[in-house]
Amino acid sequence: MSQAAQTPTRVRLAVLVAALGYFVDLFDLVLFSILRVPSLKAIGVTDPDQITAIGKRLLDLQLLGMLLGGLAFGMLGDRFGRLKTLFGSILLYSVANILNAFVTDVWQYEILRFVAGFGLAGELGAGITLVAEILPTAKRGIGTTIVAVVGLCGAVAAGVAGKYLAWNHCYLLGGVMGLALLALRVGVSESGLYEKARSDAGGARSVEHGGERGARDAKPPIRRGNPLQLLWPPRRAWRFTLVILSGMPIWFVGGVMFVFAPELGRAMKLEEPIEPARVIFWAYVGVVLGDIASGVISQTIRSRKKTIIAFLVALSASIVLFFEVAPKGAWYFYAMMCLVGAATGYWAIFITTASEQFGTNLRATAATSAPNFVRAMAVPITSIWLWMKGTADVPGLDPLKATVWLGTICVVIGVLAAFQLDETFDRDLDFYEH
Repeated sequence: MSQAAQTPTRVRLAVLVAALGYFVDLFDLVLFSILRVPSLKAIGVTDPDQITAIGKRLLDLQLLGMLLGGLAFGMLGDRFGRLKTLFGSILLYSVANILNAFVTDVWQYEILRFVAGFGLAGELGAGITLVAEILPTAKRGIGTTIVAVVGLCGAVAAGVAGKYLAWNHCYLLGGVMGLALLALRVGVSESGLYEKARSDAGGARSVEHGGERGARDAKPPIRRGNPLQLLWPPRRAWRFTLVILSGMPIWFVGGVMFVFAPELGRAMKLEEPIEPARVIFWAYVGVVLGDIASGVISQTIRSRKKTIIAFLVALSASIVLFFEVAPKGAWYFYAMMCLVGAATGYWAIFITTASEQFGTNLRATAATSAPNFVRAMAVPITSIWLWMKGTADVPGLDPLKATVWLGTICVVIGVLAAFQLDETFDRDLDFYEH
């Protein structure tokens, strides 16, 4: 079924399913940031240093699962279809999160956070790829922004649930919502561009990039969903690297400032302890507002690249402002988290750009892998942050200074990468990678 043959009802249903899938995805993804302390205490971990260390290990395993799951589900999305990948991902992470509610030991928690991360990896890339391919070029940014905004509301909902529900009930709620979403799979059509790629013997347009189009007369066999194609030729590997680095600062904020907000609050000597659920709630209120703004700005100025650069500059300014204002009190802290979250709100545009950078036969692989590589960057980023701030036995920088320095480095790298990205706002997605 081609883009033109998609009825408005089917298009709206596809956008709805992708959006609700991302809602449940984000609900489950941020739950661990909220439930880290109470869940570990419930299974017998009470020492604050152990809670930080084990929490870091659990986060690393979740992100490692997402990295591997991104590659696996991306490959499946290009080989077997966007829809099968979307619903398979939802099923896996839903079951894993239900089982998270029943952990009694750290090793069980480690296994299930890895499995949940593996499942969570597939939903966003498959959903965004599906929406990008079924919508007209001028409306792609609107559709993917809707998906991102609805999805990010899931993180806000997780903040509310984490405040008022027991930790294990939160995991149960997330898993049950995911299973309920599978009922919507009936009536959603596969992407017409994917169907065309599957049936073609060898060639729509090809690119080895810079925006130029290859000739239709050269028709080598089309390889679908081969992640090694992201590594060769070098220009394509560089393109994929630039995409990842342009989004990396988002997960400096998500992996350090959101997750370790209580530790930052203690370093600021705030009288009122910082509550993880409130941090997530206010931070993702900001992210939702930022994603709406980035979508509107991108459509208005007709540029993904300029929007990403503008938000990275805003992120740099918001981090500086955070450390000036947040020490004044807990509510200043939450308000500044909201501001920093808003400056990371180019996530929707980042995912859209990742899907637009690559041909139909590699699009799901790239669009699913890229955000999970970005998320996985939180593993070395948080490790560097913990090393920079040191421990009681091996003192390092003040935690606040470590955060400022590391955040500055991440943002500078992100800006340099974004400047080198191809502009994709008006790009026709009917091309292949050879």
